[in-house]
This record gives sequence, structure tokens and C-alpha cells, in this order.
Amino acid sequence: MTRQLPATILLMAALATPVWAQAPKPGHPLIPAYPGSTEGAGLEVVAFDEFDIPTGPTKDGKFSKTEHVEGKLSTFGYGTPPGRSPLEVFRNYESALKAAGFATLFTCKGEQCGGQLGYRALGYIPNGDDARYLAAKLARPEGDVYVALHVQPLETRFVVVEVKPMATGLVKISAAALTKDLGSVGHVAVYDILFDTGKADVKPESASALTEIARMLAASPALTVHVVGHTDNVGPLAQNLDLSKRRAQAVVTALTTTHKVAAARLRADGVGPLAPVASNDTDAGRAKNRRVELVKQ
Repeated sequence: MTRQLPATILLMAALATPVWAQAPKPGHPLIPAYPGSTEGAGLEVVAFDEFDIPTGPTKDGKFSKTEHVEGKLSTFGYGTPPGRSPLEVFRNYESALKAAGFATLFTCKGEQCGGQLGYRALGYIPNGDDARYLAAKLARPEGDVYVALHVQPLETRFVVVEVKPMATGLVKISAAALTKDLGSVGHVAVYDILFDTGKADVKPESASALTEIARMLAASPALTVHVVGHTDNVGPLAQNLDLSKRRAQAVVTALTTTHKVAAARLRADGVGPLAPVASNDTDAGRAKNRRVELVKQ
């Protein structure tokens, strides 16, 4: 069986050529420093945040194209080694990323970037003729990785986003919160009801959320609700409509059997991907769209 080397090892191998005697200084685990690099912007890490990766030049003061991603956000910089041009540094990072399996999303030089690209994207000084920018993506099962790098004569700045779902379960839903939202806006999304991909069986981890829904209904005997399933837009529409309806019905079944809620108080419906609350262009957006909503009848 063929095994692939981790992206970090491939990047280090691609950058470690004999012409540079000095070992790279420690940096982000996925992006080793160009050998001989000097101290740059310090590494700053946020466990979960969002970032718009520029994938097109600026136009009229705005990016013409971006990719919105969410996950672990790291920003840092490396000082350019003496005697090395921005082009040399850029080409080495470009080839190293390619060797590690990254696909280039966008690249530009100087004024081709539209002006002010580095400053706007990475908090850096305005572009010069020698400045170069690259956005790249590594697809991997445990979560995609996006890299934006901006090479200037004095420093290379990086943004690395390791896409991952936000940690859930930190704030538990409660019967009181469900009642409040249904009363104020008429509907509430419940993300703690979980299903395996493509399936309609309610997972055991959903037990707490189902209990709180049952408590809410017990506290408001006159309340009746639609249980509405929602999906992302991956797959055929008809399939997603059917899946969302079956998931909603599974929730109703769990409430009526395990929690003894009267069936007349619940109606299962499914709208598939027809009512998104986020863009389906990213993993994070698709995760937000996969949900169960309670709608007051």
C-alpha cells in the first residue's frame, strides 16, 4: 500500500536544499521557514475564527474574489534572508507547497494584485513591484488547509487556516432558551441533533437536545411545532429533500416514543437545501446549513 508523507515533511524537504547552510528557525508546524530567515512577525494563533482568503486582485478598493473559511487561524511572518530576492523566496515556497499537495488558488505580482493587497489581506505594508502573493489549498480528510502568503523584500507574511468544525457542546440548549426563541421569532435551529452523513438515524449524542425539546413541550401544553429538516446542497435536490424529511420524522419518532410527546403536537417536514443560513461554498457554511429547526405552528 502506498503511503503519503505528511505535508509538513514534504514542505521541509522541498525547502531544505544544500545551498543554504543555516537551518530554518522554528515556525508554524505546517510552514517551515525559508532557510536563513530572520525574525519576523510573531506567531499568533486563534483556536477558531473566520477569514476571507483573497483569491483575486483588488478592484475599487475591494477584493474581486475571496474564499470564506473558518477554523484554526494562524498568522506569522519570516524576515527575508540577506541576499535573497522576493522572487527566490516566493518560488521556493510556491514549489514547496505544490510538492506537499497544495493546489494554487490565485497568484499575482505587484500591481497585478490590484494595489494594497498585502496590506488589506495580511496586515502588511502596501505592495511594491517586487511583492508577490499566493493563495493555496490542501485538501485532506481531517480538514482542508488554506495558506495565504505575501512576499515583500523585507518579510514574508502568512495566514494559515486549518478548516475544522467549531467545537460544539460548549453551550447546551435549554428548554427555556427554546421557549424564548420560539416566542420571539417563531423558530429555532437545533444543531445538537446529529446524524451520520446521508443517514436519518438520530445519533445517541442527540439525547440531551431531545430531552430539552421534550421539557419545553411539557412546560407549554398548548404548543405545537413543525420539526423541519435542513441539508446542505451536496447531492441531488430530490435526495436532499427526502433525507431532510426522514431526519425530521426520526426526531418526531424519538420525541413521541422515548419522551411520550403526543404525536398531534408535532409535524415532520423537510426542505433540503432550500433555506440556507450560510454559503454552501465552504465546509463551515455547509455545516451551518445542516440542521433541524423547530417552527411554531
